[in-house]
Amino acid sequence: MDTPKYKRVLIKISGEALAGDNKFGLNFDVIGPVCDVVKKCVDIGTEVGIVVGGGNFWRGVKDGGGKMERTRADYMGMLATTINSLALQDALEQRGVDVRVQTAIEMRQIAEPYIRNKATRHLEKGRVVIFGCGIGNPYFSTDTAAALRAAEINAEIILLAKNIDGVYDSDPAKNPNAKKYDKLSYMEVLEKKLAVMDTTATTLSMDNNIPLLVFALKEPENIYRAVMGEQVGTMVSNQ
Repeated sequence: MDTPKYKRVLIKISGEALAGDNKFGLNFDVIGPVCDVVKKCVDIGTEVGIVVGGGNFWRGVKDGGGKMERTRADYMGMLATTINSLALQDALEQRGVDVRVQTAIEMRQIAEPYIRNKATRHLEKGRVVIFGCGIGNPYFSTDTAAALRAAEINAEIILLAKNIDGVYDSDPAKNPNAKKYDKLSYMEVLEKKLAVMDTTATTLSMDNNIPLLVFALKEPENIYRAVMGEQVGTMVSNQ
């Protein structure tokens, strides 16, 4: 059996990435291979926590901006993350993975309320824990939720799975000459104002000394490679 580099990881999955080329909703041709790889990680002994975004349904203030009260728009985004959490749970369970969904907003009929000690106990028993509803408060992104949950469960690394294969000095979709970074410090990310995570999430990860690996979810096997310690995407740390 392969020996993973990381015993416990927090995977942040972009909601938009789950939609694939559809750009909206759930694409099970994307979700299936991702869950296959998560199972592969669990099978070699890595404890996996997941925070998922909701942008494939509703992006909070980005969708409601100017037309809706900010806090209400953000709460709608939290509900969108719950839809994605349940979809991931179902796909993982179909593959024989034991999963618990915990939400920062109580909805006991469909998920457990988030309790740190309970979450860590699930992880120790080999269960995947999916954290929904962000941190349960408006004005905070799911990136911040990923950084916070990673700190709370003592994750060794945050694996940030996005639509893009790393961190660039400018938008590669607009600039064909954009430079991709292999490694960065958190201070460089803040000073250069690079679009990795929002500043709250970046600072939280930096203060808690949790490294971050940014890579493309388009190749789900990158999750396994990252767990094994291979260089994929862009590594961000305090160096």
